[in-house]
Amino acid sequence: MEHRVELLAPAGNYEAFIGAINAGADAVYLGGEKFGARAYADNFSTEEICRALQTAHFMGRKIYLTVNTLLKESEFEELYDYILPFYEAGLDGVIVQDLGVFCYIRDHFKNLALHASTQMTLTGVRGAAFLKSQGAVRIVPARELSLEEVRRMKVQTDMEIECFIHGAMCYCYSGQCLFSSILGGRSGNRGRCAQPCRLPYQIYEKDQPVTGEGYPLSLKDMCTLSYIPELIEAGIDSFKIEGRMKKPEYAAGVTALYRKYIDRYYQNGKKNYQVEAKDLDKLRNLYIRSEIQTGYYGRHNSKDMITLNKPSYMGSDESVLNEIRIMYLHEPDKMPVKMRADVTVGEPLRLQIIGPHSEITVTGDMVEQAKKLPLQEADIRKQLLKTGNSRVAVSDCEITMQGEVFVPVRSLNQLRRDAVDAFEQQIIGQYGLTAGRQQDEQISPNGTSRIQTGAYQQPDMDQNNPEQITDCVISTYDQLKIVTEYPCRRIYIDSDLYIKNHKQVVELLSKHNRFEYALALPYVLRARDEDYLQRLKMSLKEDGSLICGFLIRNLEELAYVRDLQGTYFIVPDTGLYCFNAETIRFFTQYSTEFYLPYEVNVKEASLLAEKARNLNMTPSMVVYGRIPMMITANCLKKTSDRCIKGKDGSIQQSQLKDRYGTIFPVETNCEHCYNIIYNSVPYSLHLKQKEVNRIGAGVLRYDFIMESVDECRQILSGKTFPYKEYTTGHLKRGIE
Repeated sequence: MEHRVELLAPAGNYEAFIGAINAGADAVYLGGEKFGARAYADNFSTEEICRALQTAHFMGRKIYLTVNTLLKESEFEELYDYILPFYEAGLDGVIVQDLGVFCYIRDHFKNLALHASTQMTLTGVRGAAFLKSQGAVRIVPARELSLEEVRRMKVQTDMEIECFIHGAMCYCYSGQCLFSSILGGRSGNRGRCAQPCRLPYQIYEKDQPVTGEGYPLSLKDMCTLSYIPELIEAGIDSFKIEGRMKKPEYAAGVTALYRKYIDRYYQNGKKNYQVEAKDLDKLRNLYIRSEIQTGYYGRHNSKDMITLNKPSYMGSDESVLNEIRIMYLHEPDKMPVKMRADVTVGEPLRLQIIGPHSEITVTGDMVEQAKKLPLQEADIRKQLLKTGNSRVAVSDCEITMQGEVFVPVRSLNQLRRDAVDAFEQQIIGQYGLTAGRQQDEQISPNGTSRIQTGAYQQPDMDQNNPEQITDCVISTYDQLKIVTEYPCRRIYIDSDLYIKNHKQVVELLSKHNRFEYALALPYVLRARDEDYLQRLKMSLKEDGSLICGFLIRNLEELAYVRDLQGTYFIVPDTGLYCFNAETIRFFTQYSTEFYLPYEVNVKEASLLAEKARNLNMTPSMVVYGRIPMMITANCLKKTSDRCIKGKDGSIQQSQLKDRYGTIFPVETNCEHCYNIIYNSVPYSLHLKQKEVNRIGAGVLRYDFIMESVDECRQILSGKTFPYKEYTTGHLKRGIE
């Protein structure tokens, strides 16, 4: 049978699910009452999801559950009981962001397919292959990948690849955004993004405006209807429509149009593929943000992708919505079946159900001789036709009776239920789907996940030393010189600086051998960075043992470092989100230290630190730095027509000014072609020693990004603080 791409539709509620199924979705992704990245969608009750699973499976469709947020330690005990009813009802897959959740579901629900959410920021073959080795069957890569990168990921990993093809686009790499969280406490990692990217800003350079007020962070909605042949031929397995927050009419209408053109491609091929203008107009009338674009598949970034002047949604055409309601927003038609019942005294009840392509026969209780009034054929038929909420409708019911029969009503009802259930399960089985399953192992919900022995170990720390250890991250050569003047255990050197100023950096490191030196790797690695990684490998080879470890920001880097020759320690940074003990446990395979995320408060951080010590992991925390609030493929330099051509490895500075006059520093990294939007003020805990002590982190880190020599000196000396304004982040409030 020809393998065809799956059309995957969103559903924010049961009506949207029905609309998507009727419109031709092969699968639907939806969220329950907990742990979904669309906390403000209607979402589904447990009963609705189980009902939807029965309906979808009977029609040969699948359902994937979104568990794509970070889970707090206090929430983990709810996860097992939350997943169990869906697992037993035959759930087809679960979409996951949190590595702890990933491992927990893998180990407690062994027959449930794991899909790695786009929130994991998977940008390359290494990270995808690594997750495959951990049990993932499907990857939803970062939306910023080109079609060639997606194709490469598919060919080299042979995993299922699911890509977005339509809907709203985040400006930031998904999973790498703290903008909404830091500004207002509504975290995108918890499904509560307030969308600050849709607000007005001005772009500045050197304190001078280079654009008027507009919407430089607001991407146009994606529409790839004209690009379907190329996407299919790239080997993508599942086409994903964004929109769980949108109306049922949107889910159904968009699904119907993509169904039409996917089928058209398979019928007519690429040569004769053409999208009708009227269908593009119909899409524009279905909750589209002003203009449309085809995403990143054919470009790394572009000013044309931005809705500079109008970020709000256009109104929908009511006539289009009414048409969709009539066509799709109703319960699916039931399958017509015939019933054949045999009711013979002294024999068990027999009921046969015959469908278009299937039939089933079941037996029930023994038929008794009537002592008084025998049952009439009409009485039996009345009970057998009560198919209720099932997915079959009886078009004909033939009853054969022999003798004066008596059968309790409950026996007839049970016979009907057994027959209908068996018929539906047979239909579902013909599609290769699961009608229902039981846990094959009774594992305690509080059981531990698997731990494998890691090959990469850090140098031992003195856990009995009451003094906290200090580490630093530096970005410039001048910062490196200053940091070597102060007591410090370890210095993380930006790997871009290490490669670009290699000789100069190595000479300085050789003079100060009392420190441990490690490299802080880039926030994002893409296919374009392969030459960079080769240069890095050569530099490490030349240096011998000067560099002894890495600060990693993503799974691509975890896989890269593990494959390097030599023994290097690995430390996961804040953006790998060790939000719970299960995620910390996952990293015990590769490290003995991790960084607490920015989004935990004192109570949550101290609990995580305690859990970590029980796992022989050293909890570490940043106490000074600029919080990276967005890592973006799109570039403010390019948006403002000030792009510096060429890959010269330079770092350029600009600023964003919001409607209140707040200035956010922006770093344009031309080596890796991404922007980092930093918070407007530094993050510092210099006056929060009581809270820091309560958390009990073993390592305190200072991150120097744009600080001058004098500012670094003041911060490290602890005598004066160079800034009037600063933030303590989520230390007190935390996130919901």
